[in-house]
Amino acid sequence: MAGVYGESEVPLMEKATDRAEEIAQFLERMKIKQEQNGVCDETTISENGRHQCPILWRTRSLNAPSPIQQFGPCGRIMRNSAMVMTIQDPASQRLTWYKPPLSVLVIKKVRDAQVIQPFIQLVKWLIIEKRMLVFVEASVMEDSHVTSHSGFPLLKDKLMNFREGQDDLTDKIDFIICLGGDGTLLYASSLFQQSVPPVMAFHLGSLGFLTPFKFDNFQDQVTNVLEGHAALTLRSRLRCIIIRKDQETGKGSRPPTNLLVLNEVVIDRGPSPYLSNIDLYLDGKRITSVQGDGLIVSTPTGSTAYAVAAGASMIHPSVPAIMLTPICPHSLSFRPIVVPAGVELKIAVSKNSRNTAWVSFDGRKRQELFYGDSLRVTTSIYPVPSICAEDQIADWFASLDECLRWNDRKRQKHFDDPEDPTDLTPGLTHSSSSDTLDSLSERNEVCDN
Repeated sequence: MAGVYGESEVPLMEKATDRAEEIAQFLERMKIKQEQNGVCDETTISENGRHQCPILWRTRSLNAPSPIQQFGPCGRIMRNSAMVMTIQDPASQRLTWYKPPLSVLVIKKVRDAQVIQPFIQLVKWLIIEKRMLVFVEASVMEDSHVTSHSGFPLLKDKLMNFREGQDDLTDKIDFIICLGGDGTLLYASSLFQQSVPPVMAFHLGSLGFLTPFKFDNFQDQVTNVLEGHAALTLRSRLRCIIIRKDQETGKGSRPPTNLLVLNEVVIDRGPSPYLSNIDLYLDGKRITSVQGDGLIVSTPTGSTAYAVAAGASMIHPSVPAIMLTPICPHSLSFRPIVVPAGVELKIAVSKNSRNTAWVSFDGRKRQELFYGDSLRVTTSIYPVPSICAEDQIADWFASLDECLRWNDRKRQKHFDDPEDPTDLTPGLTHSSSSDTLDSLSERNEVCDN
């Protein structure tokens, strides 16, 4: 018994007299393991040292097991400094505040009158009840639907505003709340080209794959997050750098375009009627030329966006990877592939291409790639910390079910009162193994005669 549960847990098991007591002891062991493994922190433990957070039923890591370093009697991996790294288990990624959050950025969906009332309600509650400094876009202060709302005059002078591209929000925002669809989260990501504050997204849009929270009881949910009781999904982003031909040779005066994207960067043929002809390099080695309508380079988060519509697989956001998906390739064997998150991709217009290419970043900032230009793509060290409504696994599969109707079909009907419950073959085609053997023997006799 000690080999299974540990020596310190043997007395507990010996005292178990019934099933209920055994379950209670199991829960106690789970709480102890959570504390030892760092799943719970100071914000989830009361003054007497007891847990106030719910039991996390996950007992296994979301990370793959570390591979052994020795192969057979003689072979092993050469030891070097690059082998030393620490990868946190995604299941243990929980939000904690090392100081109380004081400022919050509220982003609402544009051109949607149904979001106005929840927006006013949330902002008023944050200012009056939570005494937080609330930032909004300058365009919100000019929106006629907002300014005409009866509750806005009381809030107008208490709101801070900013303009995208003009005001730097770095180190000014502690917390982000999005009201709308997936576009609000993508916009929030674009505002922070380095470290991103935790993002809580409420579903008030059309699809809402990345917005797991319902607005009905927002007070309790936001309070829970502000107290540090929430799981996080670290959504990786791609750092995209456009290097122009003159910059490649050192003659350019402008700095390279440097952007972070949450979903994908898309390279396509633009308005040209000809196939795009794009050279693709991986860590400096040319691996193929993309001939078709274009190429999608996406994060795991973006795998359920444009990429899945182009035939790619869906990847959980906690998986470290980059997905390459061709758009209508001129080859039936050109399938989407997944490469390690640590590689560097280089994409350039082929020398023999009939036309240039166009590139867009999360559907924005579209620009042309000319001959001699190149696009470099790597995984950024600045992910988007997306707050989970439940946990990383439950939220993702709930979105697959609700938004994409994943594997949604009518259930196959069962047979009505079958004579033999183990036999699922319809009566019209019923045959047993013995019948089959008998028929074969009869045929053999006829052939022998």
